[in-house]
Amino acid sequence: MKPDCIKRECVVLVWRYFTSCAVFSNLMCVSVSDLFLCCLCVADLREIVFVIQSQSNSFHMSWAERQRADLLQQTQSLTQTPPPVLLLHSLTDNEGDWSILPLLPYLSSLFGKNSSWLVFLEEETNVKVTKLLQALRKFDRRKEWFLGKPLHDEESTIIHHYAFAENPSIFKYPDFSAAWALSIPLLDRSDDPLKSDFTIDLKHEVALYIWENGHGPRLTAVPELCTEPEHSPTAQHCATTLRRPAPLCGEPVKKEDIFVAVKTCKKFHSERVPVVKKTWEREASLLEYYSDHTDPSIPTIDLGVPNTERGHCGKTFAILERYISDAVPKTSWLLVVDDDTLISLPRLQMLLSCYNPSEPVCLGERYGYGLGQGGYSYITGGGGMVFSRAAVVRLLASDCKCYRDDAPDDMVLGMCLNALGLPVTHSSLFHQARPEDYSRDFLAHQVPISFHKHWNIDPVAVFNRWLKDESVSTSPHGLNKSTKEEL
Repeated sequence: MKPDCIKRECVVLVWRYFTSCAVFSNLMCVSVSDLFLCCLCVADLREIVFVIQSQSNSFHMSWAERQRADLLQQTQSLTQTPPPVLLLHSLTDNEGDWSILPLLPYLSSLFGKNSSWLVFLEEETNVKVTKLLQALRKFDRRKEWFLGKPLHDEESTIIHHYAFAENPSIFKYPDFSAAWALSIPLLDRSDDPLKSDFTIDLKHEVALYIWENGHGPRLTAVPELCTEPEHSPTAQHCATTLRRPAPLCGEPVKKEDIFVAVKTCKKFHSERVPVVKKTWEREASLLEYYSDHTDPSIPTIDLGVPNTERGHCGKTFAILERYISDAVPKTSWLLVVDDDTLISLPRLQMLLSCYNPSEPVCLGERYGYGLGQGGYSYITGGGGMVFSRAAVVRLLASDCKCYRDDAPDDMVLGMCLNALGLPVTHSSLFHQARPEDYSRDFLAHQVPISFHKHWNIDPVAVFNRWLKDESVSTSPHGLNKSTKEEL
């Protein structure tokens, strides 16, 4: 921005300040010195592009719109020309835009000449714009920068393909909840093809892509990018915090409105099913076990689909057919889990209060396949797949079906949803792996809904530590207030 433009903006700011101090209540400009600091921010602000990592579901779109409105309200108090605030889900017609990396050349072509920074925000990220500008001003915008709040692995993990197995903690990747940023010079260089067909943990894969086997920059820690709650006393220095709405959306969905389908097989009747019964089965009102063998002691139901070692597409589609038949009570929601899934049904009930079951909702931990070449997204099955009745009806009314009984059910469902134009909705509270497979700092600001796998752990102890709510049996709504706020 030219100096005379900055002067004009500052005159406007000073006039606003002395006519209505409330203008700066959200911008932390509570003194004259802060006011002139805000004047210096004007040039920086116009060089930022905000990208909200939004999703094409009505609940998530409304959250993203509120976040955009808040950003624009703050920036309007700083400059007459607000910066671009983009909603990721609406940028192109490509459903895989959520994976961001294939979108970088497009963003570079739009903003590479007139901007200095791309700042990515999740829907729950709260931003104090002036503090963010102060933080970014510490970095030379002409150089390649990859900024964020660093996470690291304590041990090599399957979700990161056992990368850096000798010393996993050496590699840092951003906690998206705290926001993360790319300088435009780095964005202009990031046009290489993707190295993997699968998108599993996007934040780790973004960091690997940018690092480029040592040819690109590593993540630089920015202390002002935080995941503390918005009103926490420890967040005074923070440019970003996490929103904590309470309650999130209203009363929890009744347990009688969720039908739970557990996939199992004869060889796990005595090993895995007892864990389900000891932990979370008691919280389900409507639950059936589906197996390749009828066992009245559990009881299990044989759907007539032989057990397969690799995938369970035939069994899962039989479950979908049974769900909309007269064989089971009619509910708004279907939850499909494995017999080694650990899940908190009360927390799921609270989360589902945010979604409209009359819409085709498909919810869980989202993975992707071939997104750089027009592939598809899918809900990874181990963490639990949640479907509204409307989604199941749409799926079964289409021509989509298993190409083999042992095809991967979650991926086939993803292909079907993609063909129908139905979005997969992601929640980071579902987990395909064990707690130790995730960064400790990442889990620190979550109240998780699920984990998966019994490998090398005590699953009952894991459930009691991570998923059990002591107040479930005493609270009239199933969860206490603090748990509602976290969700």
